[in-house]
Parts: sequence; C-alpha cells; structure tokens
Amino acid sequence: MARRLAGALAALVLALLAIPFLASPAAAEGEDLHGKLRNGDTAVADVRIFATDAGGTQIGETRSDAEGVWAIPLPGPGKYTVTLDAETLPEGVALRNADNASVTREILGGAETPQLFPLGEGRAVAKQDTIEWVQLTAEGLRFGLIIALAAVGLSLIYGTTGLVNFSHGELVTLGAMIAYWFNVEHGLQLIAAGALAVAVCGAAGGAQDALFWGVLRKRKTGLLAMMIISIGLALLVRYIYQYLFGGGNEAFTDYNSQTAVKPAGLPFALAPKDYWSMGIAAAALVLVLLALNMTRLGKATRAVADNPSLAAASGIDVDRVIRLVWAVGAALAGLAGVLLGLAQQVNFAMGFNILLLLFAAVTLGGLGSAAGALLGSLVIGLFIQLSTLWVSPELKNVGALGVLIVILLVRPQGILGRAERIG
Repeated sequence: MARRLAGALAALVLALLAIPFLASPAAAEGEDLHGKLRNGDTAVADVRIFATDAGGTQIGETRSDAEGVWAIPLPGPGKYTVTLDAETLPEGVALRNADNASVTREILGGAETPQLFPLGEGRAVAKQDTIEWVQLTAEGLRFGLIIALAAVGLSLIYGTTGLVNFSHGELVTLGAMIAYWFNVEHGLQLIAAGALAVAVCGAAGGAQDALFWGVLRKRKTGLLAMMIISIGLALLVRYIYQYLFGGGNEAFTDYNSQTAVKPAGLPFALAPKDYWSMGIAAAALVLVLLALNMTRLGKATRAVADNPSLAAASGIDVDRVIRLVWAVGAALAGLAGVLLGLAQQVNFAMGFNILLLLFAAVTLGGLGSAAGALLGSLVIGLFIQLSTLWVSPELKNVGALGVLIVILLVRPQGILGRAERIG
C-alpha cells in the first residue's frame, strides 16, 4: 500500500509541476532585467536605463526601443539596482512616483526578471475625485469576486467528498505561475496564457483525484487523515514552487501600466484590467451556479453532495461526478490565480496567503454551498477593504475574520447553510 501511495503522490506532483516550469532557451542563457515602458497605451521609446551591482559598478545600459521594450543582461544571480534616467523621458511624460526611479532587486537566478517603471497619472491622481468608502467598496467587490472563484471550487469539493483541502491554495498559485510561464517566458498574450492556465489547472485537478484522492477514498481513508495529508501536500508543493520560481514577486508582461478610469457620475476609479477581472469572475461564477441548478451534471453533483449512497443507488456514477467536480474546482482556482496575479503580481505563496480567507468565506456562506461561498467571499472582500477606514492596512484581514465570528455567533450554519440536528 505504501508503495502505491508513494507512486500516486509522485504522479500527482509531476502533473502539477512538470508543465509550467520547463526551462525556456532564453532562461538557460542567463538572467536579465527587462521591461516595457508605456504611458497609458502609448509605448515610450529612447529612454535610458542602466543597472549597477551591489558595489555600485555599472554592469549594463540600454535604451527602450520603439515598442518601449528594454533589457539588460546580467552576469549572474545577485543584488542589482536598475535606474531609469528621468531626464531622457519625452516631454510631458514623467514617472508616476519619482522616488521609484531606482529599484534594487535580488536576482536568485534561473529566470528572466521583469521590472516595471509606471509612467503617467495613476490611481492616486484619479482618487482625488472619489469618495473613500465607495472606492474601498469597489476594490472590495473586485477582491471578493476573485477569491469567490477559488472558494466556490473549495466548497464544491467539500460538498461532494467531505474533504477539507488545505492544498487548494496551491492550485491558485499554479494557475498564476502557468500563466506567467506562457506570458513572460514564451511571449504569449496574457488572455491566451490565462485560458491555457485554466485548462491545465482543470486537467491537474482531475489528475489529482484520479491518481491520489480517488485512491485514498477507495481504500476508505478517513477524512481526518486525508485533511492532514492535504496539509503535507500543500507544504511539499509550496516549497517546490519556491525552489523553481524563487521568492520574489513577478509581474505579467501585459496590462501593467494602466491609468485608473472613473465611470461617469460614479465616485470611484479602477484600472481597466480591474473592470475586466470583475466581469470575467462574475461571468464564470454565474455559469457555475447556473450549471449546478439547470444541468443534469449539476443536479447529479447536488445529489452526490446530499447523499452519495442514495445517488449511487439511483444510477449516478459518483466517482465520475467527483472527478469532474475536482476538475471544475481546480479550473476555478486557476482562474482566480491568474486574476489575482494580475492584481497583485505572482508569488510562490500567493495561494497560501489567501487560504485562510477562502476557508472563512466558505464557512461564512455555509459549508458545501456554492452560492454561500460566493456570498461569503463578497462579504469577506468588502470587510477587508472597508476595515482600512479604521485600522492599519496591515491589519485589514482582522475585519473580515471579525465579521465571520459575529455572523457565526448569530447563525452557526453560515448565511446560506442548513442547520443540522445533532443527537
């Protein structure tokens, strides 16, 4: 049994990790610092950029080309300072923050490293015409919709299997890293890279269940033991991510330097990518909820969640339903990772960093309820942002967890959960 479980774990790790981190030819030649200068949607050419090592010695200099692209090869891993010569910027174009003309980066090696120099007016300027609590509400809805994607997948998996999956956050990270690999390492446009990342994550989720969790279920492994296994799996995969990706934050190539847009007559401003992220997340969530309530597969999923034995006796292929739920849940987590990476940059621990919020959203909405997970995520997102009106931004998660405690004291089963009779 131990040998078979070890083999299943190895296959799982390969399914999760082998695809996105194959070394590209460019990365094999050495490290570099590179980026793209844009003022809104306009490329900024002929701007001088240079890099120095830790001792202050200049090791490279370049100028942005007609597309705003620049790159400085590096001699190897180490700490470097990259500087944009503001005097070479075209007339009427300035750094969004003059203090960020020089940025020190620690390059760990094994990958090309993008560096952003935001130009033109940013969100700070746009916010002058906004109302703070309305602005925070809009940002909270954006964040809530993104974490709702991962929370709904987590809730579906719990509802059909009873598994509290602590490795779900690593699927979020996987989606962001695959999109980063396609977008930055291979130059694929982010929309196509994100779609491929979602597809790969869905396949990885189905493979997880087929090669690992399904085997444990057939062997009647207890839910507590499976939960502990998921914790170990999360730790294993997270540190493999760190080894392969490094410990820094990296950005996608596309949609970085965008000016916030204020809708006519509304007192808030978001970047165009934020509006698109909210629309994509909302559309995906609506499709999932409609599928759960209006398709045969959705009805079968709800039947398995209610009573797996009765569903099997009714002719439903329970294992097939659970496998599809894993695939859909992983795909949603991958999409959440892409959108979160677009909003906050990509990091090896980004999924772990929101895992507590995912569990809070699922618990708040009602365990096993997809609609509840969506509602709980929106509440969590709103309170995280609005709490900064009273507390330091570093403590903003406290507001979300505080409202979780208050609501559960009043309604222990969650907002849309069903009360269970004990005894």
